[in-house]
Amino acid sequence: MLYTLYLIFNRFIFAPGIVPAHQRRDGSYQPIEKLRGFLNYERNPEPYRKPLERLLDWEELNPVEGDDEKHSAVERKVQAARCMDCGTPFCQTDTGCPVSNIIPEWNSLVYNGQWADAIERLHKTNNFPEFTGRVCPAPCEGSCVAGLVDSPVTIKNIEYAIVDRAWNDGLIQPRIVKNRTGMTVAVVGSGPAGLAAADQINQMGHKVTVYERSDRIGGLLMYGIPNMKLEKETVDRRVNLLREEGIDFVTNADIGKNVDVDELRSNYDALALCVGSTKPRNLPVPGRELKGVHFAMEFLTKNQQRLLMTKEGALESQWDKDNFITAAGKDVIVIGGGDTGTDCIGTSMRHRCKSVTNFELMPQPPMERAPDNPWPQWPRVFGIDYGHAEVQAVFGKDPRVFSVMTKEFLGDDNGNVRALVTQDVEITDKGPRAIEESEREFPADLVVLSMGFLSPEDYVSGELGLDLDQRNNIHAVYGDYRTSVEGVFAGGDCRRGQSLVVWAIHEGRGVAEACDTYLKQKREDEVAAGSTISGGAFANLSSISPNI
Repeated sequence: MLYTLYLIFNRFIFAPGIVPAHQRRDGSYQPIEKLRGFLNYERNPEPYRKPLERLLDWEELNPVEGDDEKHSAVERKVQAARCMDCGTPFCQTDTGCPVSNIIPEWNSLVYNGQWADAIERLHKTNNFPEFTGRVCPAPCEGSCVAGLVDSPVTIKNIEYAIVDRAWNDGLIQPRIVKNRTGMTVAVVGSGPAGLAAADQINQMGHKVTVYERSDRIGGLLMYGIPNMKLEKETVDRRVNLLREEGIDFVTNADIGKNVDVDELRSNYDALALCVGSTKPRNLPVPGRELKGVHFAMEFLTKNQQRLLMTKEGALESQWDKDNFITAAGKDVIVIGGGDTGTDCIGTSMRHRCKSVTNFELMPQPPMERAPDNPWPQWPRVFGIDYGHAEVQAVFGKDPRVFSVMTKEFLGDDNGNVRALVTQDVEITDKGPRAIEESEREFPADLVVLSMGFLSPEDYVSGELGLDLDQRNNIHAVYGDYRTSVEGVFAGGDCRRGQSLVVWAIHEGRGVAEACDTYLKQKREDEVAAGSTISGGAFANLSSISPNI
C-alpha cells in the first residue's frame, strides 16, 4: 500500500520545486537528495527490452517512452544523484572517457532538471552523444570512483537520456557558421572519426567536403553496427544536421579508385584521412575456402543493406539472394568475441537460426576483478551482452565456448561448410597452446569470422606515399595527426588501430585541431607571400562530381 501511494505521489506531484520521495537502501521513503546519493541509492541501469520481445523485430534494444522498462523522470534523478562529485573524477580521465566528457557536471544538471544546460555541456566534448550513449561500452563506468566500494554510476544511461530528450525537445538545432575562412578541407571516410573531424573543422570556419566510398554516409555507424544497437534514422538525423550546417557529402566516392587522389589533394588546402581499419583478420586453416564461411562485416553489412531496402519499399523478390547471407534455419558458429561477435549472434537470432555457438580463444573471465586488473582499469570480468541473453532466452544456455581454437573446416560434396573441428587451448607465457587429443566436431552451416581488424586497406596510403607504422596503420604522431606528406592528416582506426567509437570521435576532434593549426599557418604564409586564396571546395574538380 505504501509503495502504491509512493508511485501515485511521484507521478502526479513531481514538478519543478517539489522534491519527490524515493526508496533508500534502508527501505525508507524520503525526498531525493544528492549529498549522500551514492550511499542512499542502489545502482539501477535502465534495462533493454525483454529478449523474447525484441527478437521479433529489428528495432533498438533501448526501451522507448511508454515501455515498462523505460526509466521514469524520478528514477533518472535518483541515478544522477548517485554521482559523488568526487575530488578527482576518474570517469573523465585517460582510464575513463576518451573524449573527456565532464560527467559530474552533466550528472548534476540532470539531477537539477536543467536538461538544456546538460546537452550544451555534453556537446562541448562529444559531437555525437546519441551514438556513444547507445554503443559505447562505457569505460567511464569502469573507472567511476563509486565503483571502488560499490556499483558505478549509470553514466551511459544518463548520457543517452540527455541527448534523447534534447532531440525530442528541439534543443539540437543547426549551428550555422557565419564567418568562413576561405580554406577547404576534404575528409575521406564518414565513420565517427570522419564525421567528428568534419563537424569540428566546419565550425572552425573552413569549408568541408566528406567523401564516402559506400552508398550511404555513416561508415561503421551505418553498416557495421546493426539496427538493434543503433537505428539508422538516428545516424541520418545527425548527418542531415551536419549538412544543414554547411558540410557537403559525396557518396560512392572511392578515393584511389574512382576518384583521383592527386586531384583531390591539389584542390583542397588539407586532406584528412579517417578511413577506418577495414582489413579483417583471417583464419587460414584447411577448408577456409568452403562456401558459408564469411567475415563478420560482410555478414553484417549485407544484412543492413537488406533491411534498408525493405524499409524503403523494396520487395523481397528484388533482393540479391546470391549476395545476401542468411542464418535462417542454420547451425551458426561465430568465431571471436567482442562487440562485433555479439552483433553477429544477435543478427543470427533475428534470422531465426537453428542454433548459434560462439568460440572464444581466451579463458572465461573471472566474475570479479582479478588482482592484475585493478580499478580504474577497464574491468575484464565475465558479462552477458544482449546477444548472449537472447540465446539464453531461446535455447536455454550461454552460446560461448571458451579456450577453444578452430583446427579445420569440413565440407560436403557441394563445397559447403558442414562442420568444423576444434581443439581446446591453454594460455602459456608463449601464447595459446593447443591441447593434444582434445579435438571436437561442431555442426555448422554458417561460420562468421569476427576476430578483429589488422589495419586499413593500403591503396589510399600507397597512392599518397604515406609512411606506415609497424602494424601497417598510417603513421601520424599522436596529438599531431600529421602524416609524412604535407597537408595530409590521419586519425581514427586507420591511425591508432581498431578501437571504440568514442576513441574515433576523440581522434576526429584531434585531426580537426591539427588541420586548423596547419591552415592558419598556411594562410599566414600565403598572406606574407602576397598570394590570395581563390576558388572554393569545388574550384577545379573537373573529375569529381557530387553524383559519383
